Amino acid sequence: MIQCKLIQELEAKQLKTDIPSFRIGDTLNVHTRIIEGEKERVQVFTGTVIARRGAGLSETIALYRVSYGAGIERVFSIHSPRIAKIEVARSGKVRRAKLYNLRGASGKKAKVEGRIGRKKEKVLPVESNES
Repeated sequence: MIQCKLIQELEAKQLKTDIPSFRIGDTLNVHTRIIEGEKERVQVFTGTVIARRGAGLSETIALYRVSYGAGIERVFSIHSPRIAKIEVARSGKVRRAKLYNLRGASGKKAKVEGRIGRKKEKVLPVESNES
């Protein structure tokens, strides 16, 4: 039990706090640090989130995009030190938890409908007690 608490404390220190909230179907820009020899540069990968799995330090996302006619899928560990920044480029409206059907799709089938604005909260009318 003591080891479990110790591991949780160590993992809590390594969690990133600057991760934006995003859903499946959103288009993300993931800035990854790439080390080539002694030089370090940042490369941006833009893709649609087709899967999100895991929790805590081991949480991963799978991004998919079509580049030069070939489908590219990359899996990123969200809390990895290699990831410099994650940005939400656009929000998507989907009704699935995993979008694996985008892998072989082309044309309009491969499109994710955009989400416009935010979901508004319902405001209940206040009853007045005038006597």
